Amino acid sequence: MIRALWFLALVSLSIFAMVWLADRPGSLVLNWQGYRVETSVAMLIGGVVAISAVTAVIYRIWLFLRRAPAQVSDAWKQRRKQQGYQALTRGMVAVSAGDAEEARRSVKRAEVLLNEPPLTMLLSAQAAQLNGDEKAAETFFKAMTENPETEFLGIRGLLSQAVKQGDSTDALALARRAHRLRPKSEWVANHLFDLQTRQGLWLDARVTADEQVRNHTLDKTEAKQRNAALYYQLALDAAKSGDDTEAFNQLKKSTDSDPGFTPAVCRFALALIKKGRLRKALGLVEKAWARAPHPDLLGVYWQASQADHGLEQVRATARLCADNPDHMESRIAKTRADLAAQLWGEARQQLESIGQVETEPLDARVCRLWAELEEGEHNDLAKAHSWLTRASIAVSEATWVCADCGNTVPEWVVSCANCQGFNTFAWRRPLHVGSLSDHRSVDLPVPVVTNRPATDLVTDAKS
Repeated sequence: MIRALWFLALVSLSIFAMVWLADRPGSLVLNWQGYRVETSVAMLIGGVVAISAVTAVIYRIWLFLRRAPAQVSDAWKQRRKQQGYQALTRGMVAVSAGDAEEARRSVKRAEVLLNEPPLTMLLSAQAAQLNGDEKAAETFFKAMTENPETEFLGIRGLLSQAVKQGDSTDALALARRAHRLRPKSEWVANHLFDLQTRQGLWLDARVTADEQVRNHTLDKTEAKQRNAALYYQLALDAAKSGDDTEAFNQLKKSTDSDPGFTPAVCRFALALIKKGRLRKALGLVEKAWARAPHPDLLGVYWQASQADHGLEQVRATARLCADNPDHMESRIAKTRADLAAQLWGEARQQLESIGQVETEPLDARVCRLWAELEEGEHNDLAKAHSWLTRASIAVSEATWVCADCGNTVPEWVVSCANCQGFNTFAWRRPLHVGSLSDHRSVDLPVPVVTNRPATDLVTDAKS
């Protein structure tokens, strides 16, 4: 609409000018080199306009002829570049799909069409890896490290190769170099931390974890758990070298980072007991029990409470479990204390409550407690034997289980020997795949538990 208005305005102005000149024809006489030219002003202006128009047309034709070769060349180059990018895209898709032959063809075509080595070098390296030529891939990755634009990609490729080949020394050096280039990269930081922990560089790993928190690539809660494990491992190393003071300080840092970290709490509480700081040890264990009850904490708490006899252990256990009374470990701890004090009725009540609240089949530990109760209270060896037999086929009791591979160990360790995972062990029952028919042929005398049908116990014994 605006263009139409402008066009009408220009046409109107032109008509107005022509009418104005027609009404005022005037005359013009030009004498030059013996020639005399007489004309009107309107004719002169029309001639000038016509000559200007012809000149403009000739100039545009001249520009077109002058620029045509360059424009044709640019169009040809643009088409080659477009075809090169298409080949590059097909090559990346082929690498993702695992099509080595298509990737190789696409790489060659992209190299011919694109005169940009940084773009094709990564694809060339990946295609070489797909074809099993690790040497060629390494050559491409090293060439990429010489270009600032592709240096990080080259280092990443070399790092992946070093990890695959098990060369931890080169892998760590490359991870450090990559971290200097991209300190905020979560991938780089995780690989650097993993390599540092695998080589036992606990202080370096702790620095890396702190940097991840500052760069917001690691959750603070996870960072505290990592630091607790790292401080604990540093404490073990210090104790092994005979530096008890350093071990004590590192254990304190570990429990400060994660008050529910059982291995550190147990060792630090024992160190406090050795120094005579019993109240501090008691508070430490009570806080840990409130967060995550663990059977190892009970013996340490009895030692800190100086509970050497049955009734003293019952009272100490009641204090320990006060903040978490309904947890399964609290019930088992009270049962152990009651059995030690020969409070058979209280022990039976605790075991019955375990049977009522536990949704899963009773584990071997609970079965052994039942056997101890039956033998201690009534000297009923038959029932005790039946419980012990049931314990032998019961579900596994809790232990330290690797969350990554399922490996189990009796004591917590910082790294899994099976999968090399760092701080992956958690206290829980190991997972087992079995069949209900595994124990159907076992015929056991089944003790009856109050408020729990005998048929339920038969089902448990067969499961």
